[in-house]
Amino acid sequence: MTNRRRFLKTAALGAAAAALSPVAGAVDAGASGAPTKGAVRVVSTWDFGVAANQAAWSILSRGGHSLDAVEAGARVPEADIKNHSVGLGGYPDRDGQVTLDASIMDADMNCGGVACLEDVEHAVSVARRVMERTPHVLLVGQGARQFALEQGFKKQNLLTPAANKAWREWLKTAHYKPVINSEVRSYGAGVPGGKDNHDTIGILARDARGKLAGACTTSGMAWKLRGRVGDSPIIGAGLYVDGEVGGATSTGVGEEVIRNAGSFLVVELMRQGRTPQEACKEAVLRVLRKHRSTAGDIQVAFLAMNKDGEFGAWAIQPGFAYAVCDAQNQRALIKSGSVLGA
Repeated sequence: MTNRRRFLKTAALGAAAAALSPVAGAVDAGASGAPTKGAVRVVSTWDFGVAANQAAWSILSRGGHSLDAVEAGARVPEADIKNHSVGLGGYPDRDGQVTLDASIMDADMNCGGVACLEDVEHAVSVARRVMERTPHVLLVGQGARQFALEQGFKKQNLLTPAANKAWREWLKTAHYKPVINSEVRSYGAGVPGGKDNHDTIGILARDARGKLAGACTTSGMAWKLRGRVGDSPIIGAGLYVDGEVGGATSTGVGEEVIRNAGSFLVVELMRQGRTPQEACKEAVLRVLRKHRSTAGDIQVAFLAMNKDGEFGAWAIQPGFAYAVCDAQNQRALIKSGSVLGA
């Protein structure tokens, strides 16, 4: 249930946001509400992050809240039937069922997530409802679906004709055995580190008050075992935000990110003084040190933004790119550094 005091506080902040004009730089204004130095900015993973950023920027540029911005941004790929790794267009599990994972988090460490969510397109919005209307952080499976429908979300079949065709092609040669990054080894999904080797959108934003927020949403690995959950809905793995330091998100093989509490690790490295890029690189190296024998077959990447809006990323494989949108760069796409190639 929504806490009345929290609801009134949120409403008051929303009214203050409406009065702000777009500011190229701002940090937390405290009680005064006056913006100070720092960047208003949104960053997100992969090339499809450009469109997501545009939706987020339409909110940020009007003085809106970062939490609203990341939710709006994440909903764009969730609704894209051509995107086979997020939302409505996502490839199914080995039994032909599309299941979605998502999380959302703000600067004050309020957070929510859903995992193995079926029949509901916008998992990131359900995750926000979990955060704001329940005492819990994570709902899964049928419980998550029931909650979403009770909250008024529309029930729909998420298995598109294109995804169904891809699944049936995969079934011709499939073995019911977990394979790391199996989606890059079947149905023309490319090679490790290639442009099709991504399974998540993670998005981070900083608003005119200096408030950070992040979201992460995915349909997970194609042809995954029924019930498999990756890092995306797990706070500290696929997403972590601490308003005193910064935020981080991840993409790639979720199992490796979970083992290393990857996004939490990136934020803690920034707390120790690393830049966002340095923190992301160190987190990638941590993954490699733990499972060096599999490094050539997987992709893991991290994207981070600190409390001042500075950003950076790093990946295991070449091919990872991330999108940036701010007052100076409306549709920037940046190629990330990687450990195993340029």
